[in-house]
Amino acid sequence: MLAVPNPVDPDDALDTEGRQLLYDLVSTPSVSGEEADAAAVLVEFLEAHGREAFVDEVGNVRAPADDSLLLTSHVDTVPGEVPVDVADGDEELGVEGPVLWGRGSVDATGPLAAMAVAAVETGVSFVGVTGEETDSRGARHLVETRDAPEAVINGEPSGWDAVTLGYRGLISGTYVATSESGHTSRPDPNAVEHAIHWWQRVEGAFDYYDYGAVFEQVTTKPVAVDGGLSEDGLSMEATMDVQFRVPPSLDPEDVRERADAELDVGTVHWNEPIPPVMGSPRDPVATALRGGIRKAGGDPRLLRKTGTADVNLFAGAWDVPMATYGPGDSALDHAPDERLPLREFDRSVDVLTDASRRLRGRTDG
Repeated sequence: MLAVPNPVDPDDALDTEGRQLLYDLVSTPSVSGEEADAAAVLVEFLEAHGREAFVDEVGNVRAPADDSLLLTSHVDTVPGEVPVDVADGDEELGVEGPVLWGRGSVDATGPLAAMAVAAVETGVSFVGVTGEETDSRGARHLVETRDAPEAVINGEPSGWDAVTLGYRGLISGTYVATSESGHTSRPDPNAVEHAIHWWQRVEGAFDYYDYGAVFEQVTTKPVAVDGGLSEDGLSMEATMDVQFRVPPSLDPEDVRERADAELDVGTVHWNEPIPPVMGSPRDPVATALRGGIRKAGGDPRLLRKTGTADVNLFAGAWDVPMATYGPGDSALDHAPDERLPLREFDRSVDVLTDASRRLRGRTDG
């Protein structure tokens, strides 16, 4: 585990309620499936500020209020122990002042804590969802059990002065093949070779899209492979888990059909696809966030990300304006040196508070 350089006494840096909430959440392990303790920290903060808050059937923290805007981010993090401490400045990041180290400080406990503070400040609705890093069960449950709000800001790291408008979609599946067992000197391909050959053809099929920006391409990726003799020794088996990132110019079903067309042996069991999303910089949410960034002294940047987030599910279910925003450098997502400058966190709170007021029709911030 890395050592935090130039550590300082956290008590000297945690001089706002928002910073203290962020530190408390980052100090509470919340790996996907084990979010309950962090959810309790959030509920305590919300209730201490007079907000109704409860944990729903799948572990989401819900604080319903003015539904002209829903602020939502995810409670869970990926595994990995990163020391929780506060450093004095960061030469690599080029920042001065306190920097909070810890798993989730960027993805996405920083955005989550900033949104909780902005929600209690402005009275808009807030939800901390579970499972974003695995199966998005919290977001899926939310769209099935809740009416659409009038607008959504989804919390993921974009940097305090940037708004993310687009994410690629995702379709995943498991290839399965079997073949008769036989001596390895036989020239006939076995199940493992069938899996390899299918994947080679799939990669070739999507070479057509291998130009321009990564965001506009289909990215093909095998993520797990298993194979060998069956338990009874009478057949060869092969399984391969695969993922495809899908640009907004394509439908995930089109990608599935193209991959299926390359099958000659075996089958693919496909999971439910997540559609891509691409918002407009002129929609009310993006406009409000850009206004908040300018008010805080920034020059707004607009981003597209090559991954997938819960906002893809929200956009598929709710026909309302939405965008993604949050403090932190996404290059530090899931990294062993994940860390967030606290001044950046403060600025993101200001931006979210201002944008929330704009979206409620108030500009008194």
